[in-house]
Amino acid sequence: MSDSQTLQLEIPPHLAGQRLDQALAELLPDYSRARLQGWIKAGKVQIDGQDCRPRDKLRGGEQVVVDAEHEVQVTWQAEAIPLDIVYEDESVIVINKPAGMVVHPGVGNYSGTLVNALLHHDASLEEVPRGGIIHRLDKDTSGLLVVARTLAAHHSLIKQLQARTVKREYEAVVTGVMTAGGTVDAPMGRHAVHRTRMAVVAHGGKEAVTHYRVLQRFRAHTHIRVRLETGRTHQIRVHMAHIRYPLIGDAVYGGRLRLPPQSSEAFIEALRGFHRQALHAAQLGFEHPQTGEPVEWAIPLPTDMQGLLEVLAEDLAEHADD
Repeated sequence: MSDSQTLQLEIPPHLAGQRLDQALAELLPDYSRARLQGWIKAGKVQIDGQDCRPRDKLRGGEQVVVDAEHEVQVTWQAEAIPLDIVYEDESVIVINKPAGMVVHPGVGNYSGTLVNALLHHDASLEEVPRGGIIHRLDKDTSGLLVVARTLAAHHSLIKQLQARTVKREYEAVVTGVMTAGGTVDAPMGRHAVHRTRMAVVAHGGKEAVTHYRVLQRFRAHTHIRVRLETGRTHQIRVHMAHIRYPLIGDAVYGGRLRLPPQSSEAFIEALRGFHRQALHAAQLGFEHPQTGEPVEWAIPLPTDMQGLLEVLAEDLAEHADD
């Protein structure tokens, strides 16, 4: 477990010519040089808004932001929380996560998480890294994720993720009417100012590729299917906002509510009342860690997203002759 805080520093003139890791070791003596180097390599240190390397030389006067992680010794507690288990065997568990559930315990969320529920279901998951979680879903994203029950399964699934052979498809409802599907190939990293957010970045970001296709168009919105090639934090939300089709209900990346002309009060209230990003992990597939056979699951949209699509379809029908 870890807690974090953001440290903002200015490199003093006397450290000009020093390596970044050497300078930070002097400015932040509470942390070992090895830990500082680890943060730099993990992209948790930026110089003037850019990612950097431990050996980068300083000139003095640079603004440095450090996302300092502190290890917090917290025992994850098992809790009797209902789970929607789609499939399980001795190697894996496939879960349909509801919107509103946090995946991992963390600062402000030490209980009520998916991991707490999983430990109650299977206490042996305490021996698997991160409680067996292979890939995360945001708190307010619903749908499928896989849990590894053994170290061997964990290793296999991590390798498949790295090889980009895990199939992950989502359904989303975005603001704006798309003319066609496409691909967003835009590297991502931490937002230069808002450090809890992600963003498309010009330099130093990690490769991020999202494919999308249109399922249905409405008057001012589009229902899309999205396939992840990479799996960056908030990737679909950031990429859709980047191409100016933000997800409905996304409080972080969504911007203001946009409505078509002559919208009914019921229609307006339905959109205003949708308080989470309209994103659902609908399909998941991978090579089974034990058998080597391809396995795949699909899960229908949850009630709230089905209701949202019904409202959009009714609005479209009401204005068909406009």
